[in-house]
Amino acid sequence: MGFAISQSSMNDQAPQPSAGRNGTLAIRFTLNGREVAIAVDPTERLLDTLRYRLNLPGSKEGCGEGECGACTVIIDDLPANSCLVPTFQVRGCNVRTIESIPPSSLQPMLESGATQCGACTPGVVVTANWIKEHSGVLASHTMRALMAGNLCRCTGYDGIIDGLENWIGTPRGGRP
Repeated sequence: MGFAISQSSMNDQAPQPSAGRNGTLAIRFTLNGREVAIAVDPTERLLDTLRYRLNLPGSKEGCGEGECGACTVIIDDLPANSCLVPTFQVRGCNVRTIESIPPSSLQPMLESGATQCGACTPGVVVTANWIKEHSGVLASHTMRALMAGNLCRCTGYDGIIDGLENWIGTPRGGRP
């Protein structure tokens, strides 16, 4: 006996984008706590939508291939490389960017020398904030392993890890 999902039940599970002019897709999602409605080209990357259409330039393009983490955002409570995500795929999702993190909370990162040129900083901070909000993951993962998707060409990572440990309140070694 087979199991089949009808097209109508699939449509009930997630909001579908509606076609707009010139092949664009009209979508809605939550961005940093605010509802957004926008028409996007199906090939438009979330990184470009954030930076150039929604005026949130904090997420950076480093590699454009999902290797460096400079463009990291949180989509439905998980870190994601926004350079790899077509914008229409965030329809109905909750998206948070570096702009959603209060700068005043970052003092321990600054004190440890975790930032230098700034190219990787947005992705590092977004990922670090996610770790802080989900510190239970440190029971099974090291801080270095969780930060592995964020490349830094300046600091050698020790300053970043030290800053994260100070910010999150974990001892040296990355575990509580």
